[in-house]
Amino acid sequence: MAEMDTSSGGGHKKGPGVKKGKKLSTRVDLTPMVDLGFLLITFFIFTTTMSQATAMRLFLPKDADKPEDQNKAKESGVITILLGKDNHVFYYEGILDNNASNFKSSNFHDIRQVLINKKARTPEKDMVVVIKPSNDCTYKNVVDMLDEMAINILKRYALVDISEPEAKLVQISDQSAAASGQN
Repeated sequence: MAEMDTSSGGGHKKGPGVKKGKKLSTRVDLTPMVDLGFLLITFFIFTTTMSQATAMRLFLPKDADKPEDQNKAKESGVITILLGKDNHVFYYEGILDNNASNFKSSNFHDIRQVLINKKARTPEKDMVVVIKPSNDCTYKNVVDMLDEMAINILKRYALVDISEPEAKLVQISDQSAAASGQN
């Protein structure tokens, strides 16, 4: 509210010898503006939506009556992806051979095409991707691989602990890749 100071007395006379009247001072009361500011802040706080947590949606399989029936998949439809250190990716289809002849090396750029080719050759109900991160891979690599599953619309995949023979094979392959990269 604006307020006028009217404390000066006397009438208003014009003419010679009449002193000019004092100018009236104005004072602006900002209390209502502060109240309005707090009302607006309160309004915006109550009407804004809080940020939603971003999480990947995982669909877990239903429990089977017999534990041995729970994890069965056709060997021809399975591709196993092993994550090594320094963004190295290894994979094999089916079951790993004794001499590791079906063990192949790749990277995060080329693994997408491998997954697309496997998806094209395999019926959707038989396709299963097994992701096995090694102890040397980074969290980012695991998330990148889960992103690949979402990008390629692969609905059946599992994140599984790496076995000892696979871990040794990945370690040997990582070392040979590092040695060839330095030369």
